[in-house]
Amino acid sequence: MRYTKRFFHSALLIAALFCICPAALAQSAPEVSKVEPPSWWPRHSINPVRVMIRGRNLTGAQVTAQGAGLRITSPVNVNQRGTYLFVDVSIATNAPPGARRLRITTANGSVDATFEILAPLARQGRFQGLTNDDVLYLIMPDRFSNGDTTNDDPQKSKGLYDRAKGRSYHGGDLRGIINRLPYLQELGVTALWLNPWYDNTDRPDEKEVYDGQTTTGYHGYGAIDFYGVDEHLGDLATLRELVDKAHALGIKIVQDQVANHTGPYHPWVKDMPTPTWYNGTEESHINETWQTWALKDQHATANVTRAVVDGWFLNILPDLNQNDPETRRYLIQNTLWWAGISGLDAIRQDTLPYVRRDFWRDWMAAIKREYPQMNVIGETFDGNPAQVAFFQGGRKQWDGIDSGIDTEFDFPMFYAIRAAFIKSESIKRLAEVLAHDPLYANAELLVPFLGLHDVTRFMGEPGATREGLMLAETYLMTTRGIPLIYYGDEIALAGAADPDNRRDFPGGWAGDPHNAFTSAGRTKEEGEVFNHLRRVIALRRELAPLRRGKLLTLSVDDEHYAFARTAAAEAVIVVFNNARQDKTIEFDTAPINVPANANFVDRLGAAREIRLQGTMLRVRLPARSASIITVK
Repeated sequence: MRYTKRFFHSALLIAALFCICPAALAQSAPEVSKVEPPSWWPRHSINPVRVMIRGRNLTGAQVTAQGAGLRITSPVNVNQRGTYLFVDVSIATNAPPGARRLRITTANGSVDATFEILAPLARQGRFQGLTNDDVLYLIMPDRFSNGDTTNDDPQKSKGLYDRAKGRSYHGGDLRGIINRLPYLQELGVTALWLNPWYDNTDRPDEKEVYDGQTTTGYHGYGAIDFYGVDEHLGDLATLRELVDKAHALGIKIVQDQVANHTGPYHPWVKDMPTPTWYNGTEESHINETWQTWALKDQHATANVTRAVVDGWFLNILPDLNQNDPETRRYLIQNTLWWAGISGLDAIRQDTLPYVRRDFWRDWMAAIKREYPQMNVIGETFDGNPAQVAFFQGGRKQWDGIDSGIDTEFDFPMFYAIRAAFIKSESIKRLAEVLAHDPLYANAELLVPFLGLHDVTRFMGEPGATREGLMLAETYLMTTRGIPLIYYGDEIALAGAADPDNRRDFPGGWAGDPHNAFTSAGRTKEEGEVFNHLRRVIALRRELAPLRRGKLLTLSVDDEHYAFARTAAAEAVIVVFNNARQDKTIEFDTAPINVPANANFVDRLGAAREIRLQGTMLRVRLPARSASIITVK
């Protein structure tokens, strides 16, 4: 900003008269610290885009667009403290890519904020969505592989990096995942779900303390910047490199997003962009309850459900208010920005029930308008199929709302799998979960899993064995849905409750005692589980009915389960003996029209006898084993 000499002397005189120092005058000029979103695209389904500018001294500001292709199309809205400014920016359809400026002018001066017009990414091979042909693999980036040691401890004086502590940063990063893509391809996975890569706080979290120890943002769920990549993991360029290199190997990328809350140290907590940006304030808010069942209850009053949707998660994490139109639009645009900037394929949405369903409806509609193939997996952490089904989209529920959410994690199946293959409880529980499939708009897209970052690892449960794990993996790859593997389960990695369930992958750090990323580096036990899982993934890829076939239960009791997957004229029969002794299992194959002269092959080689008499099939299996039987 330029001042004339005469104006400057006049300002000094005014300052003297009113006891205002020249420095105070200079501080009253507008300042800009952040622009969100920092960039956008021409010919986007959202145009104009709502831009939020954070700074100081913005009261009374006017905004003008500097550069070709930009136009301001709304009045400027500034919050009471003059720290946040909202304005609509329209982008011409023929606007060339490049940096532009938004000039913010007040009575005390002006300042320019950078805003970039981007060239849209090519659609081919991006924004693909997940299908039943995929095998999903969950990675906690900080705990998988350290590919760039220079970002291990960006804040060296703050003590955030310590591999000996379960809730500190350990050094895994995006570069480490890039380096391990060939390993993941070898295993047979086709999609990676990464825990949030948002920028998290760069200080110890003194609000969440366990056993006298503060935590850190290593897990990614405490965002302080929804438009930043956490510096411990890398940067935006590395993220884009990861997406591109994964796509080149036929591997999709799923971003973990959080629309329910922010981290407790987000700048908004002390300075909200609008008075209702959050539900409540740091000083006065509701503690979120876990009564998500009430949301599907037609009889529950608003007083019962309010604590679920408006409360602060764990009484710590500030609850975003999606009823505030600025918050709502911010979150929708943020989702679309991450997709457009990186080329990702799908989204995992955290804590689905804790956000009002009309927001999900509008959020999903915005995603589908821009990226029709991209889909979303929602987290409804509940063992009741009716509860999970209520939040899946595809049909209106009693509240008149179709959430639009494509699919969800199959928590009911998770509990049944662990009961059957760890606790040796009745294997009928698997079939009983499937019996609830009509509750869902589309059960075929559900995501069954054996474990993930919020639960004790499979091999960390009392009574878990490698044979039980391999049985569970066989079921995971043969039942309906899109299977999910938690990193390390392919080598029987153990781990008790959080944070022990988030152990470092062995071999991901220089100097690790052994390297499970290589065949030579795995122990005998790790190799046995890895090779088994790779084999059943390969069979799933080879045999179309295992991916897309109709599932028919042929026989089930407490110790065995036989079912078929059928597609067109092809059938695959899967038989489990979960007993502690050999078992002969007989069942009628008439429902799948097996030819009288059919020849059978057990693709896992476990069956000691497969014999067809009429339509009755006799299969003899050793204790705790399974067969995947194809018909020739």
